[in-house]
Amino acid sequence: VQLQAYGGGLVQAGDSLRISCTDSRRAFSVLAMAWFRQPPGKDREFVAAINYRGDRKLYADAVKGRFTISRGSTKVTSYLQMNNLKPEDTAVYYCAADDRNRPLTRSDDYSYWGSGTLVTVSS
Repeated sequence: VQLQAYGGGLVQAGDSLRISCTDSRRAFSVLAMAWFRQPPGKDREFVAAINYRGDRKLYADAVKGRFTISRGSTKVTSYLQMNNLKPEDTAVYYCAADDRNRPLTRSDDYSYWGSGTLVTVSS
């Protein structure tokens, strides 16, 4: 498994952005996928998680109703659609994955991690 996150950038408050994460080795052993983020000067925090079929999703309270996690048809890619972005969403976003088919919220629950992609939201 080799995860690569991409799609970050600089946007204005209220804009939308979609970031993606792909298992470039297409291991197909990855079942649950998740997004975490680390704001400047703060600890890493959970954002969203999804199981293999995409019928179980979890969201942090701070992003409910604004962010949507999904998976591509081949299941090796996860997407995080972010709408109505706020300056407090500024962070490095990391994708994570695990062989267990349960969307979970703790970083310790995920075996595989990708490099981060920076999302900056200006006010």
